[in-house]
Amino acid sequence: MFFQVYGANALAQWGMLLVVLLGLILLNEFARRTKAGGAIMFFVIPALLTVYFVAIAIGAANGSEWALKNQTHLYMNGWFHYAKLYAALTGCIGFMMIKYKWGIGAKHWFKPFPFIIVAINILIAVASDFESAIKGWNCWWLSSEGVWLYGGWHNVMNGVAGILNIFCMTAWWSVYASKDKKDMIWADMTWVYIIIYDVWNFAYTYNCLPTHSWYCGIALLLAPTIAALCWNRGGWIQNRANTLAIWCMFAQVFPLFQETFMNGRQWFDWAVLPVQYPQGAETVRQIYDAAGLTAETVTPDIIGTTVNTVSANPTMMTVISALALIVNIIALAYIICVSRKRHINPYKEDVFINQKYYKEAMARADV
Repeated sequence: MFFQVYGANALAQWGMLLVVLLGLILLNEFARRTKAGGAIMFFVIPALLTVYFVAIAIGAANGSEWALKNQTHLYMNGWFHYAKLYAALTGCIGFMMIKYKWGIGAKHWFKPFPFIIVAINILIAVASDFESAIKGWNCWWLSSEGVWLYGGWHNVMNGVAGILNIFCMTAWWSVYASKDKKDMIWADMTWVYIIIYDVWNFAYTYNCLPTHSWYCGIALLLAPTIAALCWNRGGWIQNRANTLAIWCMFAQVFPLFQETFMNGRQWFDWAVLPVQYPQGAETVRQIYDAAGLTAETVTPDIIGTTVNTVSANPTMMTVISALALIVNIIALAYIICVSRKRHINPYKEDVFINQKYYKEAMARADV
């Protein structure tokens, strides 16, 4: 329905989805259970990668062939990917400060930090959705990562859904360390928010990261959700930040893992395209032919090129974006109704206090 995961490559595509899902779950558990695990994943590895990224940028600026041909430089050099990576890492570190009560992490005034960093991450994605709507309204347009995106009303609907999603985060000050010091607990972020966030974020990846959305739109969203619903009640936002940062680091270094090239070729059999490309990789080739482009790399002068002579299939983008908007409207309306009935400020007090999920999460919290 959403993806082209059938035919000769179906086994590789579904199998790798499970590998990525399991890998993210296990790495999240490694990062959350001990200080050493968290330090390795969110301090040591990012520091080494930052040196690597800076070296690539300097090398490319100086015309070094190794840097110009580096897959990070070729396929992941846009503003969005770096912004998302370091925003996610900032969240991971801030959440560790809260759960271990490091420095300002033990201060009451720091409690809204999770809301702030999540809101920033959402706004980054919202900006990307609106960018696609502006640059490619009802036509294909070439992003800085060499991906042909198709813009339209689906981007507008999901951008608005993302803004509403920010206001569906309640009880900003009700953030605690868990009693066992493994997690940061945000009890009022129950299954209600998890579901509406997952729907919105899947729509975002489907709209704006289509060639990657099989992995970052399914496996990456399922990993923290499974943990939060099965054994880590109240820890979803920490799980989400951890898995997002881990995936961003991996994808930034090895984008060819999931890449579809400009000529339609895919490096690995498990790369997946959504149905918005009606003929799969052949559609990619047709778009490049229509644009008169044959280069294997994206150069600044061709970024933003538009094509409106090759057909697209935006139906599922429209459906999932509309669903994201609807469920976020319903959730926000519910929050407003409950808040008015109880005469509370939903951003200062807990809203979902009668839910079993909330009660189980609070039982884990060191209040």
